[in-house]
Amino acid sequence: MKTGYSPYLKMTATTILGELEKAGRESYKRTLMNNHGVKEPCFGVSIADLKKFQKLIKCDYKLALELYDSGNYDAMYLAGLIADVEKMSKRNLEHWVKRAYGGALPATTVASVAAGSNHGRELALKWIDSTKPNIASAGWATLSTIVSVAEDAELDIAVLKQLVHRVQKEIHRAPDIPRYHMNSFLIAVGSYVPALTKLALETAEKIGPVKADLGNNHCKIPFAPDYIRKVEARGSIGKKRKSARF
Repeated sequence: MKTGYSPYLKMTATTILGELEKAGRESYKRTLMNNHGVKEPCFGVSIADLKKFQKLIKCDYKLALELYDSGNYDAMYLAGLIADVEKMSKRNLEHWVKRAYGGALPATTVASVAAGSNHGRELALKWIDSTKPNIASAGWATLSTIVSVAEDAELDIAVLKQLVHRVQKEIHRAPDIPRYHMNSFLIAVGSYVPALTKLALETAEKIGPVKADLGNNHCKIPFAPDYIRKVEARGSIGKKRKSARF
């Protein structure tokens, strides 16, 4: 990424939006808009280039809030990368999830920041009850992220069991996007929480293949039992990720 952005230039939402516009690619923008439900304003900055901005900016709570409120998709994604998760309040996170209209915003940007915050579990359990698909998706994705990074001793195994049973009961009648993330939650529990691997496998077998209409997004929905068994075969059950950020 060639950019005139300098670490000595005052970092404001306005200056960063200008640099994001320079880094955007029309072809990538078309992919985001045609296949992933992204809307204008959007410059089409690749995730690899957004991470270069992240490396330069590092962590900036105020700037993250300003970038997210710009409504520009690229800036909103970048906001998730630079947000100071320890400073994110419930109010911040509720605001973000309401504005997470599509693309990677609900299940990646909001979910990763919420999972790394002090309010992730509480808000996720609230969000999964939402009748709004993007909010429910953010909730399930936040729970998936939490189990992937938190030590098992920090998890409420009884609640996770209840959620696994809930997925079994509700997944096939859930809206398409939450259905996708409920399936991902089942995979996460089976892969990252050894005490629940057997339950997750048995539940996934009962559920069977999961189908969801994700519009023009051609992401395949993994068959949860096969995915968990592959993790098991390589000896990776229970191996946690280092960070909630993607």
